[in-house]
Amino acid sequence: MGNTNKTAGGWGFLALELDGVARAADGDTAGGATALAAAVLAAESAGFHAVTFKDSPAEGRLNALQRAAFAGPLTRSLVLIPEVDTAYTEPFHASTQLASLDYVSGGRAGWIATAEDDPAAAAAVGRSYVAGDGLAQEAAASIEVSRRLWDSWEDGAVIRDVASGRYLDAGKLHYVDFDGPGYSVKGPSIIPRPLQGQLPVLVPASLVGAGLVEPSGVDAVLVSAPTAELLAEEIRDVRERLGGGSPAVVVELDVVLDARGQGAAQRLGDESAIGKPGSGGTDGARRARFAGSAAELADLLTEVLEVADGVRLHPARFDVDFEELSRLVLPELRRRGVLAPVPQDGTFRDLLGLERPASRYAATAVGN
Repeated sequence: MGNTNKTAGGWGFLALELDGVARAADGDTAGGATALAAAVLAAESAGFHAVTFKDSPAEGRLNALQRAAFAGPLTRSLVLIPEVDTAYTEPFHASTQLASLDYVSGGRAGWIATAEDDPAAAAAVGRSYVAGDGLAQEAAASIEVSRRLWDSWEDGAVIRDVASGRYLDAGKLHYVDFDGPGYSVKGPSIIPRPLQGQLPVLVPASLVGAGLVEPSGVDAVLVSAPTAELLAEEIRDVRERLGGGSPAVVVELDVVLDARGQGAAQRLGDESAIGKPGSGGTDGARRARFAGSAAELADLLTEVLEVADGVRLHPARFDVDFEELSRLVLPELRRRGVLAPVPQDGTFRDLLGLERPASRYAATAVGN
């Protein structure tokens, strides 16, 4: 599953986290839908390659998958990547919903597989709290069973044969027979194989490695550092730790920009100007933060994209920082030639430079 080459032949991609949009509209369903629609259309128009959706099971709002599915029909080129927890979400349900998202988006779906180290998240869904190595075990099992379920329908399993009255070729559906930590899945899935065959899976780097989630099982790792200055070193360390043929590397970066007459340092000292502090990285680790001008951010991203495949930006306040990103940062990065072209009618796998894989069960059937 790993990708050894820079994305799209040498350029990098930019993803934008939309959590600030959801938080701004909490408690207002109609207002939330309007704000989300405006945000994804603006991100696509600005030239972002992808948007991501943070999940917060304990907060009682629309989950990340639901928000991503809502955005699917509204967009044409934007990759949609929800966070879906692996510790407290049933993998059969998650895999089918993610496959549905791939259909809704026309093959532009991905999955950030998280593992919440949060008793409140466990309590929200009535599950036992999981911690330590158990989180990586849950993540590895959930990813593996999801991949098997996506493969459980071979390509061409839907035949719609009117003459014989058959909708499916039953010989192209397969049991997955998976035993996980505290559950088992027989399969097959309840919906056909995703358009991409396999959705790209992104996982926090702390959950990937020897004895954890196997690097070969993921398509990209999310990497951050205590400070922006340490990002390049952290990227090199992660690539070395994961070895040859490692997945793509996507950098996590909080962004506070000079905006609307206020310097970034001034905004940092005023919570009302940047919103509530973020909870850090997807694995609970401290996330690097950039604070400064749009020109300085462009310089940093140029350096980072020389060693990373992509960057996910977390705006301190969406409405303010997005304005500066779209007006100043993205145009400058395009001028410098460091951003991958936005694929038209392409898939997330196309953006990552990944081929569409064959079903593992089709290969087994041919071998037999």
